[in-house]
Amino acid sequence: MKTRHHKLISFALIITSYLTSNSCLNQSDKVSSEVSDSSAKENEIQNQKIISAPTADERKNAAKLRQSALQYRQQGNYTKAIESLEKSVNLDRENMSSLVLLGWTLHLAQKPQPAQEILEQALTIDSQHIQTLNALGIVYLVGGNLEQAIATHTQAVTISPNNKIAHYNLNLAYQRLQQYTKAINHGKQAITLEPYNPHPWVALAITYWEMGEPQKSQENYRKAINLDGRYRQVSFLSHLKEAGFSGKQIKQTQEVLEATF
Repeated sequence: MKTRHHKLISFALIITSYLTSNSCLNQSDKVSSEVSDSSAKENEIQNQKIISAPTADERKNAAKLRQSALQYRQQGNYTKAIESLEKSVNLDRENMSSLVLLGWTLHLAQKPQPAQEILEQALTIDSQHIQTLNALGIVYLVGGNLEQAIATHTQAVTISPNNKIAHYNLNLAYQRLQQYTKAINHGKQAITLEPYNPHPWVALAITYWEMGEPQKSQENYRKAINLDGRYRQVSFLSHLKEAGFSGKQIKQTQEVLEATF
């Protein structure tokens, strides 16, 4: 009986040893497979980078398409301009000029969501690209996404303190949020940087108007008129929509005009 019992124990130990050995082999095979898969993915990523890198000819053709797009845009043909810019981006996917031009042209063509997506994509390539930040900030502002507009333009002025576009748009955004001190500070900065542009004067005028300071409001509005006499005409004020003014802000501008003359 003892001999038989010993044989059974020996047999069990052999089986256990066999299973343990196979388990280790399986674990080893699994680790080896995972390492192999990881290496394959890294190689795939590297290959994609190599494949996606534009050739000299592709860059040249992308530049030509950008020029064609600008010509189409000047003619008001946004459809053709967008088509040319999309082709340009496909040839040179990380060219910031193409991406910003495409995003801004989509904005001009009243396509806010695609414009936002393209410009946000551009920022993943270069998060400190001033032209992209300016364009995206305006898209947010016009779309009523004021917090995002402020965050984007604040980032722009942090990188480039003399960014007149960002200061001007921060005036408009903070005025809409009734944060008047910040609005005035940015408005004054925009005027200092670009005193011959009537838009910052008008933005500052409506900020004072909403604060209940009509005299300061009218003083600033007169300076805008001195730069461009068309601001005497109510019919001219609708163009302020293109300058980032909301409907309410255009109405406030009309109130200032009527109170001034």
